[in-house]
Amino acid sequence: MLSRRARWLLCAAAILASCGTQRTPESARKLTVAAAANLMDVFGEVAPAFKTQTGIDVVFSYAATAELAQQIDNGAPFDVLAAADTEHVDSLVAAQKLNGESRVIYAKGQLALWIPGGESSGINDLKDLAAPKIRFIAVAQPALAPYGQAAVEALKNVRLWERLQSKIVYANSISMAKQMGASGNADAAFTAYSLVLHERGTVLKVDPDLYHPIEQALAIVASSSRMEEAKQFRSFLLGPEGRAILAKSGYLLP
Repeated sequence: MLSRRARWLLCAAAILASCGTQRTPESARKLTVAAAANLMDVFGEVAPAFKTQTGIDVVFSYAATAELAQQIDNGAPFDVLAAADTEHVDSLVAAQKLNGESRVIYAKGQLALWIPGGESSGINDLKDLAAPKIRFIAVAQPALAPYGQAAVEALKNVRLWERLQSKIVYANSISMAKQMGASGNADAAFTAYSLVLHERGTVLKVDPDLYHPIEQALAIVASSSRMEEAKQFRSFLLGPEGRAILAKSGYLLP
């Protein structure tokens, strides 16, 4: 038979063990957001502001919109999709993978041409991309990224696509297109204005009349187990603080 001291020690050990495995309310308040790659910088600012207001930690998974949509369609455990277009969100709403009532356009993106070499490159207009010194132009895969689709559309509308097509190098996302420019693997890159507005070099906003509006939609994943936290994130992004962060980060507001 165990002594009184031994029984006390076993009881104490059991209590300590249970405390170590229990989730505190604070640790449970987390959210996983599937976010289009163009949001990498702005959501880096949104996350701490949102946590300060709500106490909720946000984990972001960045990729091209089409890739994220496919992952959600296949059951990936995200709570929110913040896309770079409306088409993929609407398709997932129709498939009942996203909550239709939560669907909203939270921002309008701006396409930009970034030339890391700056003024020395001699690029002041899209037509200057035909110059021999511009060997490679980075563009996100049009089938995956709405900004890549917008870049191709703009070049076609100014009748430069045929002349520049041989210079195009494709990236899997808009952030990777930017990285190709930063690393020197491309002389110019079409990317989101939000990703390069503070970068060195030359940043040219592409005339928005040359491509269809980049309306970026958000919706909550229908199977999310953190529905309340997801609603709070949506409300924050659409509220005064979230809209102010989006606006100063290079987005137009709907």
